[in-house]
Amino acid sequence: MKKTVLNTSLKSALSMALIVTLGVSVSACSSHDEEEVYAIDRVEDAAQLARKNGPEALNIKLPETAPMVTAAAEEATITAAADMPAATDTTGAATTETAVAATPENLAVNVGAQLYNKQCTACHSIGLLGSPKYGDAAAWAPRIAKGKETLYTHAVNGFNQMNAQVNAEVTEEQVHAAVDYMVAAAS
Repeated sequence: MKKTVLNTSLKSALSMALIVTLGVSVSACSSHDEEEVYAIDRVEDAAQLARKNGPEALNIKLPETAPMVTAAAEEATITAAADMPAATDTTGAATTETAVAATPENLAVNVGAQLYNKQCTACHSIGLLGSPKYGDAAAWAPRIAKGKETLYTHAVNGFNQMNAQVNAEVTEEQVHAAVDYMVAAAS
């Protein structure tokens, strides 16, 4: 009986020591003296980890395009085209021909293509995260059926895994032009 009482007392003492140790450990971990760490502070660590453990980058060859036309440059081009003197034909009569690239429709196509190549191709060229591939009529058909306004809204504000595409460098009109460019390729 003496051995059992000693055994029980020893077990109780060890249990109490373990509980006290755990309590001290937990309270040490919850100290408010430490600086808080936010995800934004760990971006570089995450990027290094992704580069180390991620798959090898795809070798995607993208077509070259002209530099992106900004809204100010687009307006200047349209104004310059409007200020151009009318061409004359062989009889001396004025014609209505102007530079093809100066029409708003062609500028919109150029802006759409440029924004697609700059910002949209990363996902839409390979169908990343379920995005419809550029030129894939079957993938685009249900989206086109919802109407361009819905496509514009999704591109401007973001939808599913796609972030909002309007930012300090990209206007809503440029995003609309890129949507038009992709829809035209799939229609």
